[in-house]
Amino acid sequence: MGGHVRDDPVMARRSNPVVEFVRWAWGQLTSMRTALMLLFLLALAAIPGSMIPQTTVSPISVLDFKREHPFWDKIFEPLGMYHVYTSPAFSAVYLLLFVSLIGCILPRLAKYLRAVRKPPPKLPARIGRLQETATGALAVDAPTALDNAEAYLRSRRYRVRRFDEGVSAERGYSREAGNLVFHISLVVLLLGLAWSNLLGFHGTAVVVEGRGFANVITQYDDFTSGPLLDTDTLEPFSIDVDDFRAEFETGEVQTGAARRFDADVTVNDAAGTSTELLTVNEPVITAGGTQVNLLGHGYAPSFTVRDGNGDVAFSGPVVFLPQDGNFASVGVVKVPDARPKRLAFEAFFYPTALLNENGPQSIFPDALNPEVYLNAWFGDPAEETGIPESIYTLDTTGLEPVPGDNGEVLRAALPVGGGMTLPDGLGSITFDGWDRWVKLQVSDTPGNLLTLIAIAVGVAGLCVSLFVRPRRLFVRVTDAEATAGGLDRADAASGLPEEVAALLAATTGSQELRDNGEGSVPAEKEEATA
Repeated sequence: MGGHVRDDPVMARRSNPVVEFVRWAWGQLTSMRTALMLLFLLALAAIPGSMIPQTTVSPISVLDFKREHPFWDKIFEPLGMYHVYTSPAFSAVYLLLFVSLIGCILPRLAKYLRAVRKPPPKLPARIGRLQETATGALAVDAPTALDNAEAYLRSRRYRVRRFDEGVSAERGYSREAGNLVFHISLVVLLLGLAWSNLLGFHGTAVVVEGRGFANVITQYDDFTSGPLLDTDTLEPFSIDVDDFRAEFETGEVQTGAARRFDADVTVNDAAGTSTELLTVNEPVITAGGTQVNLLGHGYAPSFTVRDGNGDVAFSGPVVFLPQDGNFASVGVVKVPDARPKRLAFEAFFYPTALLNENGPQSIFPDALNPEVYLNAWFGDPAEETGIPESIYTLDTTGLEPVPGDNGEVLRAALPVGGGMTLPDGLGSITFDGWDRWVKLQVSDTPGNLLTLIAIAVGVAGLCVSLFVRPRRLFVRVTDAEATAGGLDRADAASGLPEEVAALLAATTGSQELRDNGEGSVPAEKEEATA
């Protein structure tokens, strides 16, 4: 008998190599082995980010690293090692781990819910073949024995299923629940980190004592934000650094070690005006949740510069960067508005200055004998280009050193209140004094609370999955005797023989049960243990 046989669409779909490959790839991606491998790769990929300066954290440190290590820079730059956490490779591993965890969790969650709804299993046909068994004669009738067994098992928080000839019980469902909670917490942790990276920001600003900072992007020295953050919607607040205190060890042991540095600040935000103490380990939290940390401090010498026309071309503090533990600092005083020649000064500030055969140096970090050593430069007025430039370095293009005696470059050492008149009517400079500056880190990571909760819940779930022991117990009752048995569903479990014996004793009613703090056990077994 012949005829046309139509193709089975189900079989055609199953034999489709593309469909089979996608199904195989999805199975591999959502396996627990792959999730563990991706987690390991994520941790491995984060190692360079913790060892190599990152542009998202400190662009200045990256520039310093490139200058000091040109060989490594040639290797790291093409590999994207200066922006590890935003690189395509890191993002790919991150997203694959996220998908893998979800693919692992959903089937296990569905399986767990089905298992929870199921009653304990039926009585095995042969209890004697279980991992641990015991048999004893009944001292009570069969219905009473079953009642005793059920009551005992419920008192030990077992789920119980009763039959005419026996009782089946199971416990330890919370072990898988803890495991699922741990893995779900990992997903929530990744969401929290993504939330902070996409909508968070962090930046730093150097603020001289007595001045302030407003939370607008133009006030930052460096600023990094997530791609979804609208910088026009930053929380409106300002901080005034009213007073800064720094103290250093003056004794013979650990001389010069930092002992204290903190600042009194005035915060103006949506909650009003308040005075706060800002220290290294105690940040200020604004009304909108933005966090302000104290990162560092230094000196800001003040200068007054008069140009060749006798006009004040510059007056105020200049931030100097410390170069060593004794706060020997370097800075640049730029005077582009001086006329008829523009002026610039490269300066070195020594808080406790000492001049010896090795040249000037600072022998203590506090300002006990402050002095400034400087070189002077001059040149024709430059056209304003609007291109920003660093306030910490001097571009000498179009400038030449101010000549001193015998054709040497003009150099001078100025104490507080000291000054220097430049030759050829170029002007003068006065060292008026010094202030301190503080470096503030301002950040908002909205996913931090979610991340913290995920970590806490994940640890709790992990502890449950490690310490809960799934166990099944069974007891079969006849007219003359009872047989109890049990098996553990987890490795390294203990106490099964004792619990089977206690179940048998409770069922048969032949021994009085006592409570030793770990549950009811036969009295004679307790005495033997003692």
